[in-house]
Amino acid sequence: MCKPTGEVIVTDCYIGIDVSKTHLDIATDDGQTAFRVNNDEAGQLEALRRLKKLSPTLVVFEATGGFELELVLLLGTSKVPLAVVNPRQVRDFAKAFGILAKTDAIDARVLARFGAMAKPSPQPLPDEQSLALEALLLRRRQLVSMLAAERNRLAAFTVTRRPQGRRAVESIQATIQWLGKQLESIDKAIEDQLKSSPIWREKEDLLRSVPGVGPVTARTLLADLPELGTLDRKRIAALVGVAPFNRDSGTLRGKRRIAGGRASVRSALYMACVASLRCNPVLKALYDRLHANKPVKVALVACMRKLLTILNAMVRSSTPWTPALASSA
Repeated sequence: MCKPTGEVIVTDCYIGIDVSKTHLDIATDDGQTAFRVNNDEAGQLEALRRLKKLSPTLVVFEATGGFELELVLLLGTSKVPLAVVNPRQVRDFAKAFGILAKTDAIDARVLARFGAMAKPSPQPLPDEQSLALEALLLRRRQLVSMLAAERNRLAAFTVTRRPQGRRAVESIQATIQWLGKQLESIDKAIEDQLKSSPIWREKEDLLRSVPGVGPVTARTLLADLPELGTLDRKRIAALVGVAPFNRDSGTLRGKRRIAGGRASVRSALYMACVASLRCNPVLKALYDRLHANKPVKVALVACMRKLLTILNAMVRSSTPWTPALASSA
């Protein structure tokens, strides 16, 4: 139960905050406290003041694409324990309890109840360099996606040979050229960001010592997986979303599938594994052995999990790649 500071606190206090662009809905897991403030500087300071009075065990947010970032930084620097959780997990939790209605106030209470029952671990506050690199990598992914879309439009344009379609084609080509320059600019900014931090540069060099791991994979891991090297192999695989889950019930035996996790890290690992099949003897041998009896995707996911395990062990021990280390990881 959440009680203001000065009164006896009988149980832990979990608080959920539903974040939107314009406002914050805040609720405790016991339903005794619920209020709304604007999602601006004044509203965030008011929320901090009222949260400190409640002395929360944990404040739970959903990842909302960046709207929560300012409040997360404010609470983190004020030593308020917080966790940013996967929205899909929270929605599944609500459905399990028959909570089908969805409003901002309800979502805040659901987040608080989810925190009280799931008890996610408080997350460390990212430093400014981590946030800057994460923003640059996000923008890079957006540019790559836009470039692919424009190239597909150019390839699929059916009027390229007609005079009246020439202007449209020229527009697409100009857009592709501009996006390419933007991508080069972002890549240079990422390189400069890494050069400014010797520690990050050292970690990138460590990760890139693995055959098949290039700069994009290494930088994605640095920004989007700060837990690398701090968790055991099972927990890091589940966190990324490369750990298979059983689908068994009664006498039925379903296929194991991966689910959830961090999509950006998983995508980077996939591309690294594809490259590794040409230059990494450890992963190539594992893939060949699995592919003899299993589908391609199953073999690749297993290689992704093995690569993640290797990288996790390397960062934990600050040891560069060696085939012996990879075989024992």
